[in-house]
Amino acid sequence: MRKLRNEVLITMILAAALTRLIPHPPNFAPIGALALFGGAQFADKRAAFLLPLLAMLCSDLVIGFYVHMEWVYGSFTLITCIGLWLRSHRTTRGIAGASLTASTLFFLITNFGVWANGTTTYARDLSGLMACYVAAIPFFGNTFMGDGFYCLVLFGGLALLEKRFMILREPALPSAVMR
Repeated sequence: MRKLRNEVLITMILAAALTRLIPHPPNFAPIGALALFGGAQFADKRAAFLLPLLAMLCSDLVIGFYVHMEWVYGSFTLITCIGLWLRSHRTTRGIAGASLTASTLFFLITNFGVWANGTTTYARDLSGLMACYVAAIPFFGNTFMGDGFYCLVLFGGLALLEKRFMILREPALPSAVMR
């Protein structure tokens, strides 16, 4: 039963990662949602981190590598940690809050990376960092909408599949023994 569930999760993650290969607005991508979904759904923590990262890497192999990838993958890893928290908070409100947090974290980390690497014309002081963040604000809207959309597709899609096919439901955790 768990094997079938994992196969469905992997298929969903790969399908979402493949959407990076179709034309889309800048930053309207499944990156944050992939990390949240993997962290929240895989029982094995190694799989929660590794499988979404591998799916990202596979799509990056096709897209091509890009400047500041380390900041994208670093934020992706931290967002997976939020997904681990989401395991015990899988409500509509919890998923929406985690999605907003993921978008914000991605924005802060990746744009800090752009500024910190000094490959841009931003001044190497606080005003330069703020200018970098301000210049990136238009992209934040797409990041936020992309994460929200793909969270809806992934978490909502799995919920529909679990409702239709009971075998895909996550096994219940044993209840704690009361003393």
